[in-house]
Parts: sequence; structure tokens; C-alpha cells
Amino acid sequence: MKKFIFKLVCYFILPIAVISFPLDFGISYFLKKSIEYPGEFEVMNDIYNSKANCDIAIYGSSRAWVHVDPEIVKDSLNLSVYNFGNDGHSFDLQYLRHLEFFKYNKKPKTIILSVDMFSLKKEVGLYAADQYLPYMLWNENVRSYTDSYISYDVWDYYIPLVRYIGKSSVLRESLKYLKDGTSKQHYRHNGFLGMDKQWNADFDKLKSKRKSYKAQVNKNIRDLLEVFIKECKGMKINLILLYTPEFIEGQHFVSNRNEIIGIYKELSKRYNLCFYDFSNDNMCYEKTLFYNVNHLNSKGAEIFTKKFAGILKSNREKLRL
Repeated sequence: MKKFIFKLVCYFILPIAVISFPLDFGISYFLKKSIEYPGEFEVMNDIYNSKANCDIAIYGSSRAWVHVDPEIVKDSLNLSVYNFGNDGHSFDLQYLRHLEFFKYNKKPKTIILSVDMFSLKKEVGLYAADQYLPYMLWNENVRSYTDSYISYDVWDYYIPLVRYIGKSSVLRESLKYLKDGTSKQHYRHNGFLGMDKQWNADFDKLKSKRKSYKAQVNKNIRDLLEVFIKECKGMKINLILLYTPEFIEGQHFVSNRNEIIGIYKELSKRYNLCFYDFSNDNMCYEKTLFYNVNHLNSKGAEIFTKKFAGILKSNREKLRL
């Protein structure tokens, strides 16, 4: 029996193990060249290649990466800025990106955390889960913050190639970059991309199906946000909470909106943080500045970022920027 096991290992398992890792590495390497998901690989590559060092780091969801232009903030404050906004992700997964950022780059002087109605929500499935494929093998941070979502099995984090089984579109994407080489086109610029879009019909479709929406608050994510605040305090990082403009009709659609805003206000008061809430700004009434109720278009993002950068500049001494 022992001889059989030895032969099985030597002639079957070991060769597979030897071949699987370089294949996994190659697939992951070329997949990271893609601008899909949308532009998330670019941000993660900058993080893992230690190219995301900055004075000011902007965290948040898609409302961060399409609303706050780092170049405008940089020009206003003469400080380096990077936007780490993570499309479709609540704070627990934003925190994962934060951990990876700090592992491979110098800590910033200031973090601006863009919060919204969905920051504290816990989804069942992992949104755009394929964005983690090139980075998740033997990565304990990625496993710790993604395995509670219904997307990957435990073997996907530890055994090479397993997570790519059945991922035909991903494999085609990797093969495309192996064949054609790296594209010189960038989707985002320092994590940001303004959306050159006009108002769409998404909100009208949503209103036809339901009268209101109740934002969820996951206790673990809410507690993690408080842990993050305490960590920033301990590391002497200036933490600023930001609620970017949101179209007024969308605000009225959320039945417990005051509760969610109240959480951010309470935390900012308890930990003496600046919280800039643009919910009542005049921009929130200008539909031409949005492409849906939650997102500003490129014109709106430029106007907002200039306005916000001006506030930061005026309060520079108070904010220790």
C-alpha cells in the first residue's frame, strides 16, 4: 500500500503540482493586464507593484472612483492623491483593499472615506468576483474577507488552477493578452474615471417595481468601520468621512436614509472626525449632473471635486493636510 501511494505521488500528483503552479502564474499574470471589471486590475496592480504611494488616499465604492478626481485635488493641495474606489463593494471589501495597500505601500497622511447608503450592506454573492482571481492564491487577506460570500470554495484559495476551472471567459481574456501583448490603454487614471454619460432610465424602472428601498446595516461591517477609525487614530492618519452628492429623488426613495446618515454622524462625532455631507448641496437637484440617482457624470464629478478640493484647501490647517 505504501509503495502504491508513493508511486501515485511520484507519477501522478507531483507532476500535476509541478505543472499547475507555472500555469496558474501565467494565467494570472496575463489576466492582470486586462482593463475589465472595470479597471479594478489596474488599481490592484498599482497596489501590489508599490505604485500606489500617495499623500491622500480616497476610499469607497463606485461613488468614490467616479466622483472624486485625484488630479483636481492634487492641483489644489499640491499633494499626491490616489483613488482606491472599489466598484460595487461595501466597506468590508474596501477594507480588504486598504490592508493590501498598506502591505505594499507607505501609509498616506490622509484617508478620505466616501460613505453611502450601501457601505454597511452585506451582499450574499461577491460582486464581480473574477477581479480577485489573479491575487487570491495563498493570500490570507483575500480569503478572510471574501470567503463569507457565496463565490469561492476553500480549495480555490490554496490549490493552483482550481479557481479557474469553468472560467472560460476569463481564460480567453488571459489568452488574448498573451497573444496580443499589454494594451497601452488605461481605463482609470490614479484610480479615477469620469463617466461621460447622460441620465438613464434605471431609476424609473426601479420605481415601477417598488415604492421605496430600505438600506441594510450589517453589524459586522459597521463594527469593522469603527475598528478602521480606531486604527487610523492609532496610526495618526487624518481620516475624513465624505458623502458625495446624490440626486434628490434617490434620497427620498431610501426609507431609512436618516438612520444611515445618523450612523456616520455619530461615529464622526464620537471620534472627532470631519464629515462632509453633500446630501443637501445644490448639485443634488441638478439631474444634468448625474447619469443615475447615485452617480455623477463627468461634468458633475469635475464640479463636485473642485468644490470639495476648495473646502479642503480652505480648511487645510484644521485638517492637517
